[in-house]
Amino acid sequence: MTPPAALSEKDAAAYVAMSRPYLRRARREGHGPAFVRLGRTIRYAVADLDAWLNAHRVDRGRR
Repeated sequence: MTPPAALSEKDAAAYVAMSRPYLRRARREGHGPAFVRLGRTIRYAVADLDAWLNAHRVDRGRR
């Protein structure tokens, strides 16, 4: 079974280990992961969530 290409807000919050209110606030303030709005429905592409997580990665081992 293949995972869905896009996740609901609830599933996206679980995927990135953040709360739904955080995702809502980040979306409103423009610093959260990219999303798709379909009417009132919000969806997050798994690839966009991965890219957002990678953009915030801190590598303390590199010098």
